Amino acid sequence: MTYHILHVDDEKEILKLLQMYLRNEDMQLHQAENGREALKLLAEQPIDLVIVDIMMPEVDGFELIRRIRKESNIPIMVISARIEASDRIFGLDIGADDYLTKPFDPHEATARVKALLRRYHSLGTALAKSSQLKVDKLRLDLHACVAYVADQPIELTAVEFRVLKLLMEQPGRVFTKEQIYSHGWQDSLTGYNNVRVMMSKLREKIGTERIKTIRGLGYRLEGHHERT
Repeated sequence: MTYHILHVDDEKEILKLLQMYLRNEDMQLHQAENGREALKLLAEQPIDLVIVDIMMPEVDGFELIRRIRKESNIPIMVISARIEASDRIFGLDIGADDYLTKPFDPHEATARVKALLRRYHSLGTALAKSSQLKVDKLRLDLHACVAYVADQPIELTAVEFRVLKLLMEQPGRVFTKEQIYSHGWQDSLTGYNNVRVMMSKLREKIGTERIKTIRGLGYRLEGHHERT
């Protein structure tokens, strides 16, 4: 299977570098030099993953992530020269699934892209045996990869989907930050601090009362489990 990757960056050397490495992995790379071009390509091409720079003209990376997340749940990886923790946290908070800083190792970037694609596209196959998870008024459709709160659809990132599935499979069980990190990001090297950011965002989406913080231990989902 050939994956279609959209790489958005105004540095042509970076575009050429990743094109060389990703092409060797049987990936077709579509390129854009700013967010406006990227949005046009997304509307015209079937894209499996987006790589986004932050500092770009016209529509910057943060705004591009926001606009993509309004329409799609595809994986988004940031590759940026902005190295501050606040930038990384903000990027992940608004919907990015991974964040890599420049200068970067192209082998690592390629590995991260492959990992995100593997996790995202396995959701429709490895999980196909189950149809839905229900915990009270919270429902997770495993075929469509969509969450519902009181039958209202909720947009989730790929990481949020994996973590919510983990919590909903065993409501009442306490999961440590390490377990959540391992299940959510798996072999994407982002750091445990991003668990707190992601859990905060997930609470906003499904209801703050549904996920409890167990001080010194981790998190648990409140409610009663039902599988259909």
